[in-house]
Order: sequence, then C-alpha cells, then structure tokens
Amino acid sequence: MSTVTRASLAEHIYSQVGLSRNESADLLEHVLERVAKELESGNTVKISGFGTFSVRQKGRRTGRNPKTGVEVPILPRSVLVFRPSQLLRARVNGGPVDGIEDDGE
Repeated sequence: MSTVTRASLAEHIYSQVGLSRNESADLLEHVLERVAKELESGNTVKISGFGTFSVRQKGRRTGRNPKTGVEVPILPRSVLVFRPSQLLRARVNGGPVDGIEDDGE
C-alpha cells in the first residue's frame, strides 16, 4: 500500500489534464489552500462523490493520565471530521457502486 503525496497528485493532474507540471502543482496548491481556509473559517467542505469535511467543537472534559491515574482537564478544542460519501464507502469496501445515489455526505 502506498501513500498519496502532493507530488503524486500534481503528477497525476499533469498526466491527465494536460497542464504543465508547474500549473498542475499550482492548481493542486490552490485547491488545498481553499479547502483549508474554508475549514479554518468553520465552514463545511462537501465534495460530491467523495465526502464532507467539517469542523466540530469539543467541550471541556476530564481525562485521566493512563500511567499515573491522575485526572487532567482536557480543554475545549476544534476537531476536523471527515465523513465519506456512500459512493466512496462502497468503492473502498469493494461493493457495487451502481445504484448508489450520492447524497454528498
């Protein structure tokens, strides 16, 4: 199993779309930057047929240090959540993709 990198994505854009390598890399950076900015602003990013990225707020809670057992306060924070679409889930699980309506999740 290999890891998909920015470089490999840019190379794939270059080979499939026909832009120059520099233009492909710039396009990828622009898309990733736009997604990051929207998430920083607290907006949801929905990519049809792929999934939805959103930011969720977690409240303050009490945790426990597993080594010592001492209770420690965990401060409120924002977490990034990804929900794959039904279409992506079906593809990953090797199931049939036909007949699945993409609800944009």
